[in-house]
Amino acid sequence: MDLARKVRLACAEGMSQREAARYFNISRDSVSKMMAFSTPPGYRRTAPVKRPKLNGYTEIIDTWLAGDREVHRKQRHTAKRVFERLRDEHGFTGGYTIMKDHIRERERRVREMFVPLAHPPGHAQADFSEAVVIIDGVEQKAHFFFMELPHSDACFVRAYPAATAEAWVDGHIHAFAFFGKVPASVLYDNDRCLVAKILPDGTRQRATLFSGFLSHYLFRDHYGRPGKGNDKGNVEGLVGYSRRNLMVPVPRFTTWEAFNTYLEEQCRRRQADVRRGKSETIGERLARDLAAMTELPAAPFDACDQATGRVSSQALVRYKTNDYSVPVAYGHREVWIRGYVDAVVIGCGGEIIA
Repeated sequence: MDLARKVRLACAEGMSQREAARYFNISRDSVSKMMAFSTPPGYRRTAPVKRPKLNGYTEIIDTWLAGDREVHRKQRHTAKRVFERLRDEHGFTGGYTIMKDHIRERERRVREMFVPLAHPPGHAQADFSEAVVIIDGVEQKAHFFFMELPHSDACFVRAYPAATAEAWVDGHIHAFAFFGKVPASVLYDNDRCLVAKILPDGTRQRATLFSGFLSHYLFRDHYGRPGKGNDKGNVEGLVGYSRRNLMVPVPRFTTWEAFNTYLEEQCRRRQADVRRGKSETIGERLARDLAAMTELPAAPFDACDQATGRVSSQALVRYKTNDYSVPVAYGHREVWIRGYVDAVVIGCGGEIIA
């Protein structure tokens, strides 16, 4: 999925399909398939590359390189010197390339990253948080999706009953529709709805639904350091602002839709404000953000979890621990299931049955 997203993004930025095939070292048929589908079928690597020849030697290499921090920079191990010592002192029989690849990956893991405080237009930060609300007379915990454009401080806020992967994606779709454009990049934390796993080299293995969403809208995703909320300080500030200004007193609405309509109105009103230290309104600076952002795709992404099931003898379909009733005429048949933020749709063939 990541390769497909990179190929689609490169072609969207002007690279031809022939050039993409040559650059990514894949066939032109594969490029055509990736451009035709947001989530193209095909083989994906499921595990990191294995280097059995290095087994037992990586600890030695890491010890040498860790010790290099205490010596003068001009007397530290080069990859060539590490290879020679492994071969001469420890009987290493592997190749130079696999040893050098390990050193490169190790250096990437330990290298510190910084997020700049000067924000160019066209980029965004996103987060989820919680607050207590009253919906239809019932006090409950609401989960809020936040997106802020740090250059202009323009924002979007939307509430959900739960912070699910579908809510994350649905929040993005509504935010993009609110701004009318797609940011060039979005900065996130490492929420499990977005990142399935952080690999040893720091690479993020994206969740399936979120990866398909990225491929559809073709923007860059960046991630802060685990446990370092200050890496995306602008949207963290928006969370605090929203709690103080939009959640006090405790919001009371008849429906979630009415509540979200109110939140959207407040986001629009905020665009007339002039932030401290700025001479222009948020709306005036937003114009520069929008000029640097890309157009929306022809159709929005279908923000749903996809699954399959079978109708039981009692005309029930099981989906995520819940049973859903369908017409008895579909008993014992295979069905498809789409789980949205606020609904579950069940179909058989090309027909929706529940």
